[in-house]
Amino acid sequence: MKDLINTIIVDDEKKSIFSLSILLEKYCPEVNIIGTAESVEQAVENINKLKPDLVFLDITMPDGDGFDVLENVDFKAFEVIFVTAYNQYALKAFEFSAIHYLLKPVDYHELQKAVKRFEHLKSKDIFNEKMQVLRDSLNNKHQKIILPSFDGLEIINLDEIIRCEADSNYTVFFLTNNRKIVVSKSLNNFEKILSDINFCRVHKKYLINLKHVKHYIKGKSGTIIMQDDSSVNVSESKKKYFIDRLKEYARSV
Repeated sequence: MKDLINTIIVDDEKKSIFSLSILLEKYCPEVNIIGTAESVEQAVENINKLKPDLVFLDITMPDGDGFDVLENVDFKAFEVIFVTAYNQYALKAFEFSAIHYLLKPVDYHELQKAVKRFEHLKSKDIFNEKMQVLRDSLNNKHQKIILPSFDGLEIINLDEIIRCEADSNYTVFFLTNNRKIVVSKSLNNFEKILSDINFCRVHKKYLINLKHVKHYIKGKSGTIIMQDDSSVNVSESKKKYFIDRLKEYARSV
């Protein structure tokens, strides 16, 4: 029998706490609810006292928000799953910081996935770093991304990423220090969150960092030579888009 996950639910709506409790009891029996809270003050008090493994945290509360909870707790050795009705802009920030989130109303399939991710990616040692990446992303200061690798979570400066390459349902990140990181998410996922910050999808297999383009060889489709001297093919359908993005990037630097 695997260890129980001691959990606190934080939400200012009693009905939301109740419905999430029912879903956890029915579909995630490994989760043990040890407390609830309906305000920032109560959440901070309960987290410090009960020392949970996991906190389901609503963002909006009557006396502040979820970030106030995270900034004011003394005990920080827990993981967070945000439960939110936030828009797509905020969801991108969660992706950057590798913080799990669930959209209201909570779907039990997504709840089960979130709990499984928690079990596989316990990362209590980088709590503060994750919160900083999240805050920066919410403020549109995209400088770092946290990637779930086979060894855990890795904090990567966006400027270090030369290119991303699709490998079935995985994505391989090629970095400036000749390192590679394999992430168990599709390239489509990273295209969505990186394309508006100097990354460009040039092929079904490749997403490149425009900052690291060394040379473009013209042709029917063309080939890009990156700073690490790797060659990246451009699909014919992406050629004009790539050239426009490259010109746009050149004007901005």
